[in-house]
Amino acid sequence: MQTQKPSVSLIRATSYEQEALRESLSTLLEPLGGMQAFVKPGQRVLLKPNLLTGARPGKECTTRAELVYEVAKMVIEAGGKPFLGDSPAFGSAKAVAIANNYLPITLELNLPIIDFHGSRYETVNEDFNHLLLCKEAMEADVVINLPKVKSHAQLTLTLGVKNLFGCVPGKMKAWWHMEAGKDANRFGEMLVETARAINPDLTILDGIIGHEGNGPSGGEPRPLGVLAASANVFALDRAMVEILNVLPEQVPTLAASKRLGLCPQLAEIDFPHLHPDLLKIDDWRLPDKLMPIDFGMPRVIKSTFKHLYIRFIKEPMSAYGKG
Repeated sequence: MQTQKPSVSLIRATSYEQEALRESLSTLLEPLGGMQAFVKPGQRVLLKPNLLTGARPGKECTTRAELVYEVAKMVIEAGGKPFLGDSPAFGSAKAVAIANNYLPITLELNLPIIDFHGSRYETVNEDFNHLLLCKEAMEADVVINLPKVKSHAQLTLTLGVKNLFGCVPGKMKAWWHMEAGKDANRFGEMLVETARAINPDLTILDGIIGHEGNGPSGGEPRPLGVLAASANVFALDRAMVEILNVLPEQVPTLAASKRLGLCPQLAEIDFPHLHPDLLKIDDWRLPDKLMPIDFGMPRVIKSTFKHLYIRFIKEPMSAYGKG
């Protein structure tokens, strides 16, 4: 239970150029206490970007490597030991990262990339007691969530809460689509419980250029000019839907977090820089139509086979699918 007013830092930012982005991130984090407020010397710090797919590099389907690079440097300067981790729909995290220009930054900073398909951590939850999360995320000293602003053909939008679904290892994600996907309310609550279990220390959202339309990978880039940060991922998502002019009830993760009492009202959030009203746009493009969340058994089997084929037989497929 939050005992103090959650704070969401919002600024305008239009460039991924190194010096400009570093200055933007410093400004963004300053009212939250800077990176040193979240990272102490010697701590292992998971950086969780959105590494959805290697299929459409340049289409802003993933968190920008430039943003991850600057955040990783700030973590190192604070004395932390950063590593990247994710569980892409197809292919390995390393292959997807390389396809999206992460290799130079991982080499320069000696930044390990961890695939979340190893040991699993069973959460204790009354409604989702079989929810398994990767130990790498659950046992990290600090988790920094680095989502991308995107429209989503099944969930309307994918922001901070949805990005943490990547901490569900391997093909467990597909099985959750099948198990909970027939009920959008239950699926949204599963995503919220995942986020609550991981409890990221800091979320920094990449909204300099977003991905609108038929996302999470089939849409198009859209300059948005926003960076957002908060220690409260639910408050951050609430602020972002206000900016995009989307009703919280339209987004299953927002609707679920409201039902569960985790999503604050806009008036209950402190905005030390810009208020969402000053960043609001009226023409953000949502998916042309929403698709069912659930994966039928044939699709799960096909998806699992494709994942295993890429992983064990022939990783370098030119595209990992639409994710």
